[in-house]
Amino acid sequence: MTSSIEVRHLRCFLAIAREGGVTRAAEHLGITQPAASRTLAALERHLGTRLVDRSTHHLALTAEGRALLGPARAAVAAFDAAVDPAALAHRPLRLGHAWSAFGPYTTPLLRRWQREHPGTPLELLRVDDRTAGLLRGEVDAALLRGPVDAPGLVTEELLVERRVAAVAADGPLARRATLTLADLAAEPVVLNTVSGTTTVELWPEGGRPSATLTVGNTDDWLAAIAAGRGVGVSAASTAGMHPYPGVEFRPLTDAPPLRVTLAWRDGDTHPAVGALLEVARGIVRGR
Repeated sequence: MTSSIEVRHLRCFLAIAREGGVTRAAEHLGITQPAASRTLAALERHLGTRLVDRSTHHLALTAEGRALLGPARAAVAAFDAAVDPAALAHRPLRLGHAWSAFGPYTTPLLRRWQREHPGTPLELLRVDDRTAGLLRGEVDAALLRGPVDAPGLVTEELLVERRVAAVAADGPLARRATLTLADLAAEPVVLNTVSGTTTVELWPEGGRPSATLTVGNTDDWLAAIAAGRGVGVSAASTAGMHPYPGVEFRPLTDAPPLRVTLAWRDGDTHPAVGALLEVARGIVRGR
């Protein structure tokens, strides 16, 4: 069974190959010669093949043993890197977002991080998911909009954004300077049900849209609106981060603002998340 083999078996095999003998390998590893022999034998039983030719006076690897050398070295190196605290601190910090990232603060965030933390790359990843891949472990932290009630997450509000209406550029609503929820309710409303924050509950009872169109991501949401299939509601930063031919954005005067938060998993934190939070706070506060 795979679970019966541990990294120590590979270390022992590599030491035997490097030292050219079980006794010298055992001395190098700080174990007895019988223990080294048993460890090698266990690895061979697991693989179902001989790794070392014991029929000659000088120990030599079999063809299978030579074939194992590269993968064994890579596996041990990967294990050592994974449990090295210094290496962990400098592994990339994956920052997820479902759409619009940090709005107008996105570029300042990336540039300041690179300047102040050059040893830890910051990877900005768009993931079409309500928590931008955070709950699935695809990212280390995420910039999220709207209420975040998923269990196991820690959040801190960074700013609030006003909402805007998105309408077809050649439609009558695009000729208005501002719009209200009631103006939009007369049209089909396009809802991103995967990562978006808008639902029909945004409208008051008795004034909700009579028709909706559901899509799965921001790209399809914009395409549907440009085609005149409906209207939409989003954060103000969407206008700057996702300009789209055929779509116009207008201030929505009576919609509540959206909270923008930084979220991370409780108890499972990249060492640099705290520094990211400080940088994000500083940018928003202008310092």
